[in-house]
Amino acid sequence: MEAKKEIIYTVKCLEDVEVILDKNKLTFKGAKGEVSRDFTNYKLKLELKNKDIILTGKIESKPTRAILMTSIAHIKNMILSAKYGWKYEMQVSYSHFPMTVEKTDKEILIKNFLGEKFPRRAKIAGKTQVAIKGQSIILSGVNLEEVSQTTANLQQITKVRGRDIRRFTDGIYLIKHDLDTEDEEIKIEVIRGRE
Repeated sequence: MEAKKEIIYTVKCLEDVEVILDKNKLTFKGAKGEVSRDFTNYKLKLELKNKDIILTGKIESKPTRAILMTSIAHIKNMILSAKYGWKYEMQVSYSHFPMTVEKTDKEILIKNFLGEKFPRRAKIAGKTQVAIKGQSIILSGVNLEEVSQTTANLQQITKVRGRDIRRFTDGIYLIKHDLDTEDEEIKIEVIRGRE
């Protein structure tokens, strides 16, 4: 009987980022902070050789390849997060009722949305930093998932329901999202197989 083939990919880490592998938990430490993720539930094997992360899927199949490519995307985002961090810019927009936005410890209060008496509350996920400057809200942090979840919370809580959205354009909208850096091109090298 023939041995089943493996799928192997190698992800090269950036120079300024430290990599720690503890069983199946990967941790990246960089200039902006520390990001970690547990890959225990993924059906793959992780190895660390110098600063290269080697991912091995046991059976060569489409589901295994999908898990590997998803894991590679997570690892790339974690490397970029540790070195640069993420920055999302949102704009407060209203046409009928002047809306105000305030930040408390764990949530963002949206007052007078569509003339409502009680404020709407959006949770701040994890360690996301929120800066409110006039009509713009800047969300930044190390963990991409926490920053984007806070952005989604703000958009969903200010979604107009039961009215004509062409006329009621009130809400908080995402304008720009990117790495928190001025560098132009950042590439993380992924190689098929071992190196």
